[in-house]
Amino acid sequence: MGQKTNPIGLRLGINRTWNSRWFAKNNQFAELLKEDMLIRRYIGIRMAKASISNVGIDRTAKKVVVNIFTARPGIVIGKKGEEVERLKDELQQITKKEVYINIREIKRPEIDAQLVGENIAQQIERRISYKRAMKKAIQSAMRMGAQGIKIDCTGRLGGAEMSRAIELMEGRVPLHTLRADIDYALCVAKTTYGTIGIKVWIFRKEIIKTDKQEG
Repeated sequence: MGQKTNPIGLRLGINRTWNSRWFAKNNQFAELLKEDMLIRRYIGIRMAKASISNVGIDRTAKKVVVNIFTARPGIVIGKKGEEVERLKDELQQITKKEVYINIREIKRPEIDAQLVGENIAQQIERRISYKRAMKKAIQSAMRMGAQGIKIDCTGRLGGAEMSRAIELMEGRVPLHTLRADIDYALCVAKTTYGTIGIKVWIFRKEIIKTDKQEG
């Protein structure tokens, strides 16, 4: 049996929630989905240096609430909040709706899969050894309290003639255990000799009870 299911998609509704939370009616789904993708792409390009892990979108009839999860909130906010106000105006022009922006700080970026993957990608693009970058990320994650981490790099590693895959792992990453809080991300390093795909799985903890069960 192939291990091809996205660990986040597998756990939706169990111990994770959706990144976009809204209800579409009158055949609006495709239009709103396209708008969500445009918002995320725009923020990703506009705030490329802000270490953004995730963008959550909540909608009501005439309002869009954008939750930006970042390890560097100061870059997103800017001096006296100028940067976030400018971003808000730009998103309002894109969506033609009222936009509110909430900035959520990520306290431990070492155990956030997206940020770990992007960090490794940046190091590979700067021609730092991929093995060194992977080992450093694994050590940092385990030191910050992760129970397990797995990193998979695929492509022309080190400029080799043929593509290959290297996998490093420490601790345990139980992909079939639904109560396991596993963060997953896929990042791409764009090098002069082609693109290198980086997959990161981080097992943070086991969630025994969810809020729904407690209620």
